[in-house]
Amino acid sequence: MKNFLKYTLATITGIIIAGLLFFFISLASFSLMIASAEKPVTISSNSVLVLNTGLTIPERGTNDPWSSFDPIDFTFKPAPGINDIISNLEKAADDEKIKGVLIENGLMINGWGKAEEIRNALLKFKESGKFIISYTDYLLSQESYYISSVADKIYVNPNGMMEFKGLVSEIIFYKNALEKLGVNVQVIRHGKYKGAVEKYMLDGLSEANREQITDYLSGIWDHVLSQISASRNISADKLNQIADDLIALDINKAVEEGLIDGLKYKDELIEELQTLTGTEEDKTPEKVSMAKYRKVGTQKKEKAESSIAVIYAEGTINMGKGGPGIIGGDGFTTMLRKIRESKDYDAVVLRISSPGGNAMASDNMWREIQLTADSIPVVVSMSNFAASGGYYISVPATKIFAHPTTLTGSIGVFGLYPEASELMENKLGITTDVVKTNENSDILSLFRGMNSLEQMLYQQHIDKTYDKFVSRVSGGRGIEKRRVDELGEGHVYCGKDALELNLVDYIGGLPEAIEEAARLASVEEYEIKEYPELEDPYTKLLKSLSGDIKSRLIKKELGEMAKYYDDINELRSLTGIQARLPYFIEIR
Repeated sequence: MKNFLKYTLATITGIIIAGLLFFFISLASFSLMIASAEKPVTISSNSVLVLNTGLTIPERGTNDPWSSFDPIDFTFKPAPGINDIISNLEKAADDEKIKGVLIENGLMINGWGKAEEIRNALLKFKESGKFIISYTDYLLSQESYYISSVADKIYVNPNGMMEFKGLVSEIIFYKNALEKLGVNVQVIRHGKYKGAVEKYMLDGLSEANREQITDYLSGIWDHVLSQISASRNISADKLNQIADDLIALDINKAVEEGLIDGLKYKDELIEELQTLTGTEEDKTPEKVSMAKYRKVGTQKKEKAESSIAVIYAEGTINMGKGGPGIIGGDGFTTMLRKIRESKDYDAVVLRISSPGGNAMASDNMWREIQLTADSIPVVVSMSNFAASGGYYISVPATKIFAHPTTLTGSIGVFGLYPEASELMENKLGITTDVVKTNENSDILSLFRGMNSLEQMLYQQHIDKTYDKFVSRVSGGRGIEKRRVDELGEGHVYCGKDALELNLVDYIGGLPEAIEEAARLASVEEYEIKEYPELEDPYTKLLKSLSGDIKSRLIKKELGEMAKYYDDINELRSLTGIQARLPYFIEIR
């Protein structure tokens, strides 16, 4: 027994020592990688810049190598942001070593606002006279096709497929499932279009929400068709017929109809790239990724006298400091206050990609943006969506830019209050007893529904919050309050319609917003500083190996089904009054 314990202890000690050695060796290796991450790199002549639409593309890229590290399978998958792609294409247009762009299409859906931003950047690049080739190995999705429609040539693998079917938005409803569980979600709202609550209280769309979803889907699709029509010289009517009859599913017919230019294997694509770049037959043109190219030619420039702060607000709005996918109201207001009080900036550009969220956090953010706009120009650039709370924080801005495909508006609020007495008592056999000092001490108890007094008081609170929302929009946009109320009620608009209704000022993307901010500030030469400031790589490492790993494991295990888990789990975070989009809208 003594020997057994001795050997067991020695084995455990050895494992611990080996683990520590592995950790410190890995840490040293990662430190070297991090230290060299920002060293400028060089590329060869006759190179091709690669745009991969199959990656998850955030609003903002990062130089932190841990942002691309997946602790599940220990791989690095760089994901350049929209800002990187725009900057790279601008730089590549004047770079003699870059002969053209290759779009490699994948399956990831990043949203129509981001697709519009990338497509516009490609159109500007095309003015340089350099080629753009699109290639798909497996499935050419509608979103990727929209981006690729600006290309000189669009090729698909002979065994590949193409999707061209029109837009759809599928809404999942949980009312019947919650009833079976014995959970009753009590809803108080202001806005007949405020459909975020409908998935918990109905088993299908209300007519009001069906109407607005039809409107913005049609608006986005009409815009997409008009742009494809202009690029591919196919009428919108013909494109609709192709979509209705699912003609593009037959890849050969897609060629016949002029949607794509040909079918090529990879080796045939390489041959064409050799010809286009002037590369020798026995050599393959160097393909430069977006992640690599952003480090090319990053020599320091002379410091400009003027500066513009570009702030990225991506995710759901909530109280607190925030984090991945969450805009923390407290963290945002503290950051913006420091920017304003520093007097270092001539203007602020706020890039918003948010469906909204907590109404109180939104109002706190509104206040700081209003104070900033009183002293320097603030220009908003909307991405996929800037709706409800996302629109709330936009209205103090000096000017607002949106894409035609942006979802915005949704001026309305609601509150959700789950009640699970049937689940506890009838399903689980859990009972409660109450001792209280006053009549309503147990207000909003999970074990009983709201009484008439509580319903009245919370409805008054909801109505008051809605009235404040309408007043913020009226003051910020210079629209009569009565008219804002007519446009409100939770109604969602695409960017094109929002422009006509004076909810936004211009159609355009991030570059146009930055140019307008510079114009309003009367500056020509300026530096851009991006916020929030990035975390150091070691902090990122600890988060990747701790807090983030649970969500990554769930998403890896559930795949596409993870969104349903997120929907149910979302009930826990919908505390307080919410100003957010009806549903997490996924258009495909």
